[in-house]
Parts: sequence; C-alpha cells; structure tokens
Amino acid sequence: MASSDQPKKRVVISYKNLSDELLDLVKKKFPGGYTDSMIRIDKGPGDFFYAVMLETDEVSYLIKVDVKIDSKAEEEEEKDYYDDEIKGAEELADESEESEE
Repeated sequence: MASSDQPKKRVVISYKNLSDELLDLVKKKFPGGYTDSMIRIDKGPGDFFYAVMLETDEVSYLIKVDVKIDSKAEEEEEKDYYDDEIKGAEELADESEESEE
C-alpha cells in the first residue's frame, strides 16, 4: 500500500493493454459503460485522446480508449433539403398568383 506521504503512482495505459485484473476493475466501476465518464486529454494543437480514470490503492490509471466519432449527423445537417425541385411547385405558384388578381 502507498503511504499517506507518498503520492500515488500515475500510469497512462491503453485499454487494449489492460491486464485481466484491471479489465475486471473497469467493468465493476463502469457496469453500464464508461461513455459518460470519458474525458478529453489535449496533448497539443490538434492532438488529443479520450480516457477514463481508474483508481486503485497504489496507482491512479488514465486509461486511453478508442473513440469513433460519428460525423454522419453533421453531414445530414449540412445537406440542403431544398435542392431538389418540388413537383407541382410551379403550378401552385401560378394558381396563387391568379387567385390574387
């Protein structure tokens, strides 16, 4: 055990490299998944990774996790839904103009 005057050892490790014992601890700490517990770690301009924290008695772990960012939603927002011509739009506009006269 770490003594009270000694700081905990701090370790950064990839999720892929966790031992079975640490994997079990992660599953116990995050039984519903760790998505809401992830933090973004900025390493420099444009360089970052996502991680979750796991504490044991002797070590404080920062576990790097792979994150796939879904850009499909952004693409859908950028899509112009009014690019296609609406069938019958010209006839409706003509009828509207005639009724106003």
